[in-house]
Amino acid sequence: MTKRHVRATLIALCVLGLMTSATSTYVHYRLMHDASYTSFCDISDAVNCETVYRSPFGTVAGIPVALGGVIWFGLALLLTFVSEPRALPAKPSRGQRHAEESGDPAESSVAGYLFILSTVALAVVLYLAYASFFVLKTMCILCVLTYVAVIGIFIVSGASSPARLGSLPRVAARDLRRLVGYPVALIIAILYLAGAVSAIAFFPRDAVSVAAAATPSTTSASAAPAAPAPEAQLDQLAGFEQWLDMQPRVPLAVPTEGAKVVIVKFNDYQCPPCKQTFMQYKPILQKFQASNPGQVKFITKDFPLEPECNGGGGHAAACEAAAAVRMARVKGRAEALEDWLFDNQPAMSPELVRKGAREVGQVPDFDAQYPRVLEQVKADTAYGRQLGVNRTPTFFINGVKIEGGLLPSFFEAAIAHELKRAQVSASKP
Repeated sequence: MTKRHVRATLIALCVLGLMTSATSTYVHYRLMHDASYTSFCDISDAVNCETVYRSPFGTVAGIPVALGGVIWFGLALLLTFVSEPRALPAKPSRGQRHAEESGDPAESSVAGYLFILSTVALAVVLYLAYASFFVLKTMCILCVLTYVAVIGIFIVSGASSPARLGSLPRVAARDLRRLVGYPVALIIAILYLAGAVSAIAFFPRDAVSVAAAATPSTTSASAAPAAPAPEAQLDQLAGFEQWLDMQPRVPLAVPTEGAKVVIVKFNDYQCPPCKQTFMQYKPILQKFQASNPGQVKFITKDFPLEPECNGGGGHAAACEAAAAVRMARVKGRAEALEDWLFDNQPAMSPELVRKGAREVGQVPDFDAQYPRVLEQVKADTAYGRQLGVNRTPTFFINGVKIEGGLLPSFFEAAIAHELKRAQVSASKP
């Protein structure tokens, strides 16, 4: 491949990565700030950008990972343009001309820079791909396109970079001096750096996202309860509690049975984030059941995204799953069946649900009960619509609506805060 073809290929890959990263950032922003927005790349449970973006792997300190992609591909594109000496905007000095004529032109080092940058980026995308495919079990189309762009840049730059990568520090020092001799190029570099810093500093994010993103999550139902927030996170927790106090509270028509904190989850057993929050919150709820018996009540309401019982959605067995858990509850097997359904979520089908209801839920007459129980499921979905629920999971913590859930440490903090509020209210005359 000639130098011209290498450069054209690198530019094409950089543009692909930049466009997909920018689109991902836009989609992520809309999901964070518009409850009614549905991404065009949410095709099914297995192909779903929203699941990835809303997961702990989608943000760093409240900032979308995709924004980092925009910054990275922007830098790679600038470096690729610099690899063409004629693209430099000013006439070089005599010393610079001598350096270029001595066989050490810009393109001899830029490929090396790209190779090192893409090696780091490759490690990041491999980690994100593992999280997407094996942890979340969901594919994000936009993410995959950025993976392809990074891998392509890694291969092309590696094949065309000089073998003397060890000399890059010396060459980098020379190139920095060379950059100073091109005023317009220096201004472009400064503007790029300022733009990158500004994008990170001023990217709009809500209070919940900022607080939650800085907290590590629990990813297994059997994992230990979330640890208390370390000292460095106390300010974020305080900000989150203030946010919680400022939110409107919707009165819910559910039995409280004397509980001080009532949590209602509108759930779909085919929804990956519903599975994630189910696994993460279980040990936290068990912790409060032990420390504050009877004070925290968790209620699951059905909101299957399937036309048969909710007028829309693309899940094929969500109504059957919701009905099966209701039937199993009569047998005292609802919790066991919930575990089984979420464990088998990727392969869920109406036939599989019937098998689980029979073998795990101890429900021998699923088909006979289904029409009657389906009406109960429809009643839950209708109630959810009245409350403005349009996605799963949606939580109401003492009436405060939270779409998509909180990371575990902040879910625990919300419960503790609501218990404290109840104690303060009870102590007032």
